[in-house]
Amino acid sequence: MAMFDKLLDNLKASRKTIVFTEGTDPRILSAAARLQQEDIMDVILCGNADEVKAAAEAGGFDVSKAAVIDPAAYEDMDAMVAKMAELRKGKMTEDECRAALSKSNYFGTMLVKMGKADALLGGATYSTADTVRPALQIIKTKKGSNLVSSSFILFREKDGAEEKIAMGDCAINIGYQDRLDKDGNVVLTAAQQLAEVAVETARTADFFGIDPKVAVLSFSTYGSGKGATVQLSHDAVIEARKIDPELVIDGEFQFDAAVSPEVAKTKCPDSKVAGQANTFIFPLIEAGNIGYKIAQRLGGYEAYGPILQGLNAPINDLSRGCNADEVYKMAIITAGMA
Repeated sequence: MAMFDKLLDNLKASRKTIVFTEGTDPRILSAAARLQQEDIMDVILCGNADEVKAAAEAGGFDVSKAAVIDPAAYEDMDAMVAKMAELRKGKMTEDECRAALSKSNYFGTMLVKMGKADALLGGATYSTADTVRPALQIIKTKKGSNLVSSSFILFREKDGAEEKIAMGDCAINIGYQDRLDKDGNVVLTAAQQLAEVAVETARTADFFGIDPKVAVLSFSTYGSGKGATVQLSHDAVIEARKIDPELVIDGEFQFDAAVSPEVAKTKCPDSKVAGQANTFIFPLIEAGNIGYKIAQRLGGYEAYGPILQGLNAPINDLSRGCNADEVYKMAIITAGMA
């Protein structure tokens, strides 16, 4: 698939190591076996070695080339505990860090932090929160980022051509409220947060070969409706232009105005985005999550994600309903972004 060409080129040019937090899951083992067979990357499986071996044999998966690391038997655990306690800066004691690191979501994240792996993929059995929380505490947000967000890349073939679009945030940020300091002063507005999601999603889109034309969505187009989320979407466009003046972004738009040239001519004829948007920003997680699933199930798109944005290293989350092929492809995405 063409959208994976750049990622595979990256992996050929610079070999990467990915850590899977759920080393006994059959879907993980199937994907790991395939990645090893095709010699795409190095693999670390978190879990008890005997249990991983038994699960692999039961499923007929050859993961003999993968490294299996058991948190309970890790030789450098003392150093890892000390490093995590240092990173947590008094928020967790060494005993609390040791207890956290007995769980593979924290252990795998620390493997990335300490340079033992380049990327992490989890969530086959862990919740999104259990994948993101260690990343926020250990990997932390990159310079200039105020929050972690997510996007989905959606792909389909239609009339012999490839179509790709991006959508964010559909998995992480439930909503956006002004952030206040201890004195009650606004330090980051809701609109600035949504604007950051828009800019990061556009960057993700660009990475996957989409020339981003970003529409910030609403149930209103250019003020045709009123409400808090309408104002949020409107203001986010203004804030996003401040972050990246070169970004092609507009809104607030209803979805039809964003994608239909005919509707755009009527509602917003002078917009450089309306009628041709390919990167969609949702003001609430309900809309985003519903939107990408409609595109996936009724629009015939394959959905890849959630791709986490704003972190210092590639940490990605799987749907607990994922299959082995989705794990395989998300591993290529995750390691390819390292």
